[in-house]
Amino acid sequence: MSDSISRRSLIQAGAALLGGAALSSLSLSGAQAGENAPADKPSGVPGSQPHDPSRRGGRGKRSKVYFTKDISAAGIINIYKFINKNITGKVALKVHTGEPNGPNIIPPAWVMEFQKTIPNSTIVECNVLYDSPRHTTEGHRRTLRLNGWNADAIDIMDADGEVALPIPDGRQLKEIRVGKNLINYDSMVVLTHFKGHAVGGFGGSLKNIAIGCSSGSANGGKQQIHHHEGDKWPMGAEMLQRMAEGGKGIVNYFAPHITYINVLRRMSVDCDCAGTRAEEPKIPDFGILASDDILAIDQASVDLIFKLRWEENKEFIERICSRDGLCQLQYMRLLNMGNSDYDFIEV
Repeated sequence: MSDSISRRSLIQAGAALLGGAALSSLSLSGAQAGENAPADKPSGVPGSQPHDPSRRGGRGKRSKVYFTKDISAAGIINIYKFINKNITGKVALKVHTGEPNGPNIIPPAWVMEFQKTIPNSTIVECNVLYDSPRHTTEGHRRTLRLNGWNADAIDIMDADGEVALPIPDGRQLKEIRVGKNLINYDSMVVLTHFKGHAVGGFGGSLKNIAIGCSSGSANGGKQQIHHHEGDKWPMGAEMLQRMAEGGKGIVNYFAPHITYINVLRRMSVDCDCAGTRAEEPKIPDFGILASDDILAIDQASVDLIFKLRWEENKEFIERICSRDGLCQLQYMRLLNMGNSDYDFIEV
């Protein structure tokens, strides 16, 4: 029996206990991403390029990040064909389904059309920690129906409790408590609306799984990451390090049966958790990225933002930098979660 199978079996055995309680020919790497950053960027905004090319890390070889300009259900379906080789068995399709009437989420019709092409798949979510109808399973399902989802077919994974996944090499967290039903799946497809975020600076594939798969109970994974108290939502490097560690627990559980798609469309500086309060997007739509490397896809998404003219990206970059958002990428490299060097391939 392999280590991953034996580890999964142990986790499943304990679940009941816890549950009860310019792009057509572009080839760039993260190291190249800031080369065209505007010279007039204000000195008060750090990071004219998303990361220091001398601090490369990951699995050794360059990863592949695929790109299409076709922002549609067909675009998602087409790009998925390049990254689906390890998706087998019962598949969890992780999507941020949005707050009531959220204007920026990936259209539910697109997601459900895409899901039809993935055999034995289920859209999955978890309840939230903050004040929202989605804090309870009942309210969450009402919101799903309001937003146009087939609510009864979506697995709210922490509806019946939670289970702890170990975090190899975790410094702040040794385990992450996720929705109990996560361990019912053999593979995960992470379909992410890439956008800004009030606490994390930006929300990509890492945020979608680390926060999105964590349980929403008072002592659940979301609380582990946020260290939320009353009206205080701590932000900055320590919180983002906990988020990366939580993400590693989930990536490690599914690896290599996990893959990622980022949709760069309607990118507000605010997360989809802001719902109708989110600022109107001011940055242009790019397209869709796909990779089997979580660091590479989030790095490439940030790199594309940084390559825009300052007049186009200034608010988004200010949001990222004011929240230490690039710490997500730096810490994923330290945790050996993937590569910051990648080949950018248009399809």
